[in-house]
Amino acid sequence: MSKISLPRHVHHVISGGRDYFYYQEGRGTPHQGERIRLPDKPQTPEFWNAVRQAQGTFGPTPTDTVGALIDAYEGAWPTLQRKLSKGTQEQYRRNLKPSRKAWGDLPARDLRPKHVDALIRKIGAERPGAANNVLDALKALCRWANGPVDLLAHDPTKGVHRFEKGAGHEPWTEAQLAFAEQTFTGPLRRYYFLSRYTGQRISDVVRLNPGDVDDGGFSLRQKKTGVKPWCPIFAELETEMATWERRLGPYLLQEIGKSAGKPFSTNQMWKAFDAERAKHPILAGAVPHGLRANAVIRLRVGGYSALQISDMVGMSVEMVEHYCRHSDRKASGQAVLREIRERETKQPVKPWKSGKQE
Repeated sequence: MSKISLPRHVHHVISGGRDYFYYQEGRGTPHQGERIRLPDKPQTPEFWNAVRQAQGTFGPTPTDTVGALIDAYEGAWPTLQRKLSKGTQEQYRRNLKPSRKAWGDLPARDLRPKHVDALIRKIGAERPGAANNVLDALKALCRWANGPVDLLAHDPTKGVHRFEKGAGHEPWTEAQLAFAEQTFTGPLRRYYFLSRYTGQRISDVVRLNPGDVDDGGFSLRQKKTGVKPWCPIFAELETEMATWERRLGPYLLQEIGKSAGKPFSTNQMWKAFDAERAKHPILAGAVPHGLRANAVIRLRVGGYSALQISDMVGMSVEMVEHYCRHSDRKASGQAVLREIRERETKQPVKPWKSGKQE
């Protein structure tokens, strides 16, 4: 049986080759509570509703509600054939909360596309990106529930559309890049170079360490997606890294306060960047994720295909093209302009005295 993440006070016992689950508070202590037998399958809504009852939610609890369905889905994650990364699990759990809040007690069979569409439109009125995330999580839930577990007989997300993608995170301007390279020091400077030349998310950059170097590049499984790209260590980054102290552990360690010497968390790195950005007006509008865009645009301008960049950065081909759309259009326009100028140079166009051209 695959390893399953169980709630507090729930114990898994194997006896006679069979799996049994029990709820018991204070197990093994002088104050242990009543031992309550739970259903045998943590992947079912019945199991999670039995847990709720054992925790103090007394009275009849329906097992076919949207809330119970979400509980069952989350409980099934460790057993899925196509594993979800920890980052994806956290994202789905967070983005299923609006559905639980809106329809937690509604029978799942009664949930319809009109209900889902209304919720997505309501959230999307102010936060279209958040609405898309909620819809994606709900679609994943419904795909699972309509599969072999056979907990749903319809798809309430059918026909519900995502909001169009916005402009996304803007790449840093040339002036901002130059300023950072000339001004940043310490861990922030290291973060800047690692992010700009690998294109990794801030949550992955703070974990990079010498042990991730693999034959001239970085090989690190991404926290959010579980993808393991191979990021070349380009000459600019290699030159900068040569100035760093050689030691074990993450490249980015805090230097001040009680946490000095400890690794940065994603939030701590964000705070360090925010504090520096507040000091310099030239950095207005710049965000760490924008360096991810700079990295893929630099590679695209260098002549690499979207598929090659996807392998190097760990970003989908679609997202690579999304980030590079402006640079691609600009490059195409510049190519046309060069061709026209070359043609005009070989065959100059002379204006007539009337102002018209030959």
